[in-house]
This record gives sequence, structure tokens and C-alpha cells, in this order.
Amino acid sequence: MAKVTVGDAIVRLLEAHHVKNMYGVISIHNLPIADAVGRREQIHFVCARGEAGALSMADAEARFAGLGVVLTSTGAGAGNAGGSLVEAYNASSPVLHITGQVEAEYLDRDVGFTHEAKDQLSFLRAASKAAYRIMSPEHAVGVLREAIRVATTVPMGPVSVEIPSDVQAAEIELPADLTPVAPMKVPMADAAEVSALAQALKIARRPMLWVGGGALGATNEIKALADLGIPVVSSAHGRGILADEHPRSLGAFHNAEQVEQLIAEADVLVVVGSRLRSNETKTYGLQLSDHVIQIDASPMAQQRNYLVDQFVCGDSQDILSRVVAQLDDHQWLDADYDQRVLDAKQAAVDALSEQLGVYAELCFALREAMPEDGILVRDITMSGSTWGSRLFPVQKPLQNIHSLAGAIGLGLAHSIGAAAANPDKKVVALVGDGGLMLGLGEIATLVQENSNVIVLVMNDGGYGIMRGIQRRYFDDRQYFNQLHTPSYEQIGKAMQCASFLVRSIDEFKTVIAEAVAIDGPAVVEVDMPALGPFPAVGTGHPRDGW
Repeated sequence: MAKVTVGDAIVRLLEAHHVKNMYGVISIHNLPIADAVGRREQIHFVCARGEAGALSMADAEARFAGLGVVLTSTGAGAGNAGGSLVEAYNASSPVLHITGQVEAEYLDRDVGFTHEAKDQLSFLRAASKAAYRIMSPEHAVGVLREAIRVATTVPMGPVSVEIPSDVQAAEIELPADLTPVAPMKVPMADAAEVSALAQALKIARRPMLWVGGGALGATNEIKALADLGIPVVSSAHGRGILADEHPRSLGAFHNAEQVEQLIAEADVLVVVGSRLRSNETKTYGLQLSDHVIQIDASPMAQQRNYLVDQFVCGDSQDILSRVVAQLDDHQWLDADYDQRVLDAKQAAVDALSEQLGVYAELCFALREAMPEDGILVRDITMSGSTWGSRLFPVQKPLQNIHSLAGAIGLGLAHSIGAAAANPDKKVVALVGDGGLMLGLGEIATLVQENSNVIVLVMNDGGYGIMRGIQRRYFDDRQYFNQLHTPSYEQIGKAMQCASFLVRSIDEFKTVIAEAVAIDGPAVVEVDMPALGPFPAVGTGHPRDGW
């Protein structure tokens, strides 16, 4: 049998799983793996400028490709990725996080070895779906296969694996089995429960669907139900499962007055793959239908946030396809009700557009300039949480990527991963000046990768979301939200990136069309004080719903 290093065997295993990109920062404690990637020339290594950015890039790619891979160093290097691990866990992203560890002889001995961290495995377990340590070279491939299986099994999530550097460099016989490992299948829902769900819909006069990220694979079934007369409201993560242009799509306007009324009045509300998050339910204060049925792949979802009348555990696509088959051409078509749905959606769009003023005009100008299949990746910023999350039209799933943990500073890195997973699509990273500073160095990664990304910087000179919260909940006492901000146009130019500064909506319309035409990265900085003050629309506080 041929002898290879553990690092080489790991890379061959990733190749067998059709991994195209690995994100990371090289270190003395992960070089055996990085060296194998370089020698084999099958996986593209993206040199991130920090571990937090690297993991967020892998997180974004995982949402599209089904597995994202990141390589970090030991101790502080692995710790730098902690916040991004929390985000990947919240987003249920199947990420394989491979991190180094000090040489096995010195592990957990507190001898001051370079890069040593106190109980690294514990903080990785706290931030990941699971975490493993490899101590035996011969066991490495088996552990990595299990890590991939766990990461890709619903509910998916990031899995961390730490490997001492000497174990990575050790030679082993090339494992005979490097075939891809499949995730565990979600158990099929009980036939009687599916039939009860179908019957509940049949006897309902005005049923409604609330769909979340767990329904991303059920687009055809949800459209079929909408075509039969059932309106659909979505979480922010579920936007595009039913196209915004569909006449029964209520988008993510679950906190608009008329939409709230429709939700409360529905005689059956079927919640499909949604956590009913605090920021989308006014901290669980939103009134739902008196009859709620929940579909989720995880038994842990049952009665988690709201009491439900029926819980059906299983894969959403499988359950809904069986439900549709049992409806026997039943329909809920009602012209008057359809008009109420259309009116509620239009009222929400009109109200938010009127409140946002010139920023709504900016939103629609961006949509008009972007290709139909373009992807908006938004950071947690006032623009992202208002027009970006609700007003920006979305016609397909995963065209509106964001941080489900509500963390600022991930948008730029997420856009790089999204662009790597979709090299034929234009990506726009909607970021604020405050959040962008957390990962500013990744602009260099953007340029080095020649990512087809527009970094749209909404610059209001500080933390606009915090200003809104302080205005509403702290008697407008404004502390610590003013930030010194550089010229992002000049930073982009210094990074050798096409860069623009706009101060008016007319200027924006011209510049954004020019930026979209560029096959590669661009920075567009919007001077918000010059454009006009951002209106007081919500606050970004969960109690307000955003």
C-alpha cells in the first residue's frame, strides 16, 4: 500500500466529497494539510485575512454547495473563528472546520507551547454542532468522515475537528475507502399524521403557510399549495421559496398590520421549517392562528416557541408532497380573500417605501440594475434590516443571504463565499460602515480572488441600528455609536479595486449600473448624510419585529 501523510489523506477525502474551495489562514499548526492542498492542486485555497472571515466564507458556500470547508490555526486562531461558528450554527450551515492543535506530546499539559490554548476542544464544542479530536493517525479519515456526516445531517451545522500538527504530518497507509459519506436520512413522517394534516387543510376555509429555511427544498410543493389558494408568509431566511411576484406571497412582512391580521385570522397556520425567531415574532408576542400545525425535521422544534395543535416530524418536501397528493384537487380559491392578500402585501410595501423615502428608491434602483439571478448578501445594518430584508424583491431561494445570529461584520466574508459558490452570478454585499470595519481586511481577499462582488457600503458614520434602539428605549440618549470612518472609496482604490462614492440617488443609479457591468470586485460607498437621513423605521430591536 502507498504511504501518504495524514494531511494528504484528509485532502483526498475532501476531493472525494467534491470540495472545490477551502478557506483559511495557514499556520505552523496546519501546514501539513495546507501543503497537501497545494501539492495536489485539486482544491482551490482561498487565503482569507482572518479566521473569522474564513469561516464565514465557508458558511456562505455551504448554504449553496452543501458543504463548506475551512482550515484554521490553533488556540487564538481557532478562537478567532468562534463568532462565525456561532453564526454557522444559527444558520444550520454544513461547515467542516479543521483546526490544528499543538503536538500530541504537549497537548493539555499547560507547558506554554506555541499556540497552546486552555481546553480548546470545549470552546469548539460550545460553538459547533459537534467537535472531535484526532489523536491516532490511522483514525483520522474515519473521524473526518463522521464529522462530514454529522455536519450534513439535518438539522445541519458546523463541526470542528482538531488535529495535532505531528498527527497531520504522520505517514499512514492510504486508506482503501475514501468514498463520500452520506448524511443520515430524516425519518419519514407517520402516514396518519400526514393524512391528519391534509384533512385539516381540507376543512379549513382560509389556511396559511409560514415557511422558513427548513423549507428551502420544498419550493415546488409550496408553490403548488399557493396555486391552490393558500397565501404564504416567510421568514427572512425563507424568502424566495415562494417568489415575491406570486400573487399569494406575503414576503417577510409578518409584522405589517394587515398581514398580522391575516395570520391571526387564518383558521389553520402551517409552520414549515421555521424557528419563529424572536425578531420575526416581536419576541414571540405576535398572535398566530388559533390552530397551528408545525412541520420540522427536528423533534426538538415541537412546542419550542409557540404551542401547536399538531407537530409533524420529518422532511418538509416529503411531507408536503404527500399532503398535496392527498388533497384530491381541493382548492381554496376565493377572489375576495385573494384581494385581501394582495392589498395587505401592497399596503406593507407602500408603507415601508413611504417611510424609507429615498432609500426605497435606492432599493428598487439596485434591483433594476442587478441581473435577475443576482444575490444580495446583507450585513446587520439599518438598510439590511429594512429594505434589504423585506422590500428588495426576491424570486428564488438563497437570493437574500444574511446573518441569522444577528451579528454585524459578516456580510463581506459571506459575499466572498457566496460568489465562490456561484461564479456565474453577480453578488452585492450590503454592509454598513460600522460592521465593515470588523473584517475590512477581507477586501484584499475579495480583490485577490477577483470575486464578482459589489461591496455596497451604507456609510452613516456609526452604528445606525444602535441609534434607533437608544432613541426608542433609552430616551434618545445617544452614547458610543459615533465612529470615525475612513473613505471607503479610497480604501477600495488602495486595494486596487474599482471604487465609487455617491451622494445622490441619481448618482447612485448611474454608478450602480457601471459597477454591475464590471466582471469582478467593486466598492460603492453611499454617503448617507448627503443622500438624506435614514428614517426611524423600527429599531432593530427584537420587540419591534425586523
